[in-house]
Amino acid sequence: MVMTVISVEKRIVDGADDAIAFADKDGFIRLWNAAAERMFHYTADEALGQSLDLIIPEKHRPRHWDGYRRVMKTGQTAYAGSLLAVPALRADGTLISVEFSVTLVHGETGDVEGIAAIMREVTERRAALRALQQELADLRERIGTSGEST
Repeated sequence: MVMTVISVEKRIVDGADDAIAFADKDGFIRLWNAAAERMFHYTADEALGQSLDLIIPEKHRPRHWDGYRRVMKTGQTAYAGSLLAVPALRADGTLISVEFSVTLVHGETGDVEGIAAIMREVTERRAALRALQQELADLRERIGTSGEST
């Protein structure tokens, strides 16, 4: 049996534990894997064809779209190879913390066709980190305070 590259790529995307999405040059979602469904609580049918505003908190949209349009125009992003962290929206309006990396997707002519993102929810990890940082700050304050009285 001959396996096509496309079928292998589809199985990889569909089976990935991380959310994978692709948005076209206008910011409309064109690919949404099963992990994205679990993360954001939108089915692929609900997400496909929708604007990325679906998962971008309203107060972050102007900055997002300024950068998105600039990347689509220039074909360059300062974030390639970087791990980014942002708040994101679930279908019920819940804010979650997401880490992600992006890659520009180029067509046969070299023009940018859109951006693919690989995302992982890190809400609990970020909350635990904030709690540890607060605990450390509290301990430093207590040590500093007790050190002054001795």
